[in-house]
Amino acid sequence: MSEHHPGEDVRLRTAAVVGTGLIGTSVGLALSARGVTTYLLDRDPEVAREAAALGAGRVGRPPHPVDLAVLAMPPSVIPRALLEHQRAGLARYFTDVGSVKVPPQRTAASVGADIGCYVGGHPMAGAERSGPSAARGDLFHDRTWVLTPSERTAPGAVAHALELVRLCGADPVLMDAAEHDRTVALTSHAPHLLASLIAGRLAGADPSRLRLAGAGLRDTTRIALGHPDLWTDILRSNAAPVAEVLREVAGELAVAVAALEWLADPDPAQQDRGEQELHHLLALGVTGRERLPEPARVG
Repeated sequence: MSEHHPGEDVRLRTAAVVGTGLIGTSVGLALSARGVTTYLLDRDPEVAREAAALGAGRVGRPPHPVDLAVLAMPPSVIPRALLEHQRAGLARYFTDVGSVKVPPQRTAASVGADIGCYVGGHPMAGAERSGPSAARGDLFHDRTWVLTPSERTAPGAVAHALELVRLCGADPVLMDAAEHDRTVALTSHAPHLLASLIAGRLAGADPSRLRLAGAGLRDTTRIALGHPDLWTDILRSNAAPVAEVLREVAGELAVAVAALEWLADPDPAQQDRGEQELHHLLALGVTGRERLPEPARVG
């Protein structure tokens, strides 16, 4: 992992954002606020117009290739979109904001896209709500923004992506694509699925029981509000690393179930064993939680 990369200093004057949901519109708002002429494209023209009305840029294709195009779409869609917009001459360089990096990069190369002018990207920011209305120009301020150049990535592509990150107020980190995918499996993708599983237990619960829900349950299940279509795409794209994390969690969950059963046993020896196992799991959770860095403050 590195926070620096050799490359030319550039000034981003024009950009295109393909996909004007939460992240794409937030990118457009940040760039437009910094004086970058930004063009907005979306398969739903009405969504692009909504983003433009918020100040994220202007709707439509640019008259000439822009300096950088940002592909803001689910991971599985990125390779074909990259090829399509490269052939149409949309931009000199391309990046994306998908949360999985290896499969899009590999597939893009296999379908004939020019990998040299493309660098994968992933801003570590988001929200439970989706769409342009949830976007903010300061969404990326002081957040980590990962870039995953390959050995085939041109220095100019990295330089333009780094300038994008700077203009959005984020902190760039360069990583190997496979390392990125393993990391977000642990820090983002597996936690999201676990939150969804816990929230799913509430779907059929009697409303009178849900009245007892406190802040802890709301905090634990907050991210379960993510769009199921998007998260199915993300989890499919990063299936093996996420499965590896969940396999370890499943092992510890089995220990927790056994410990609770021992605690319910009338045998004091079994109860002691269960208490020790649960205490170990809870203490491990405290240790892990304390290792997390403090979140960035916005505003």
